[in-house]
Amino acid sequence: MSRSVLVTGGNRGIGLAIARAFAEAGDKVAITYRSGEPPTGFLAVKCDITDPEQVEQAYKEIEEKQGAVEVLVANAGVTRDQLLLRMSEEDFTSVVETNLTGTFRVVKRASKAMLRARKGRVVLISSVVGLMGSPGQANYAASKAGLVGFARSLARELGSRNITVNVVAPGFVDTDMTRVLTDEQRAGIVGNVPLGRYAQPEEIAASVRFLASEDAAYITGAVIPVDGGLGMGH
Repeated sequence: MSRSVLVTGGNRGIGLAIARAFAEAGDKVAITYRSGEPPTGFLAVKCDITDPEQVEQAYKEIEEKQGAVEVLVANAGVTRDQLLLRMSEEDFTSVVETNLTGTFRVVKRASKAMLRARKGRVVLISSVVGLMGSPGQANYAASKAGLVGFARSLARELGSRNITVNVVAPGFVDTDMTRVLTDEQRAGIVGNVPLGRYAQPEEIAASVRFLASEDAAYITGAVIPVDGGLGMGH
């Protein structure tokens, strides 16, 4: 059965792979994007999730064109890496505002229809960095760790209405963001990954699609690492 799916930040990288995975399964897929030209094949809605009015308008357009959101994948996120003593207030708050508060906004808005329908799937995209930390990423790690507490609170709050809320924590993924690293940097990262390679975006997407499937109906409040073993024990 075709469901109404929303993937925030679905115009590139992990988000695009997730959107494609749902579309290939026959779902109706909407994506949000902030800038540039969005990919074809989806209902693309321009939306900055730091703006509550834009979030509301995005949902109204999606509901009008493909129905109430039944599966939400909160993927949109940003980085502004800097060592603590050089990190400005804006460096910190802007990352938290997008990655954590922005996720709060899109989940809260989606939950309204899910509660009425007494069913729904929410998947938040965190990061291995949120579990094990990373120098120069205190803002990013804090925002991604916050998603775990947020998801587990909602899993308890919404579970009685057949709404599951789970977290996927990717490790290092082969995307435009990581391709800018030098060969030396990439080798150093891979050296810490037991499987000895980067993830492909499609591998993250497969885990997200599983959590949104009937096979995962009894999984909620879980944190699923897709990191090649990098974050074991965290």
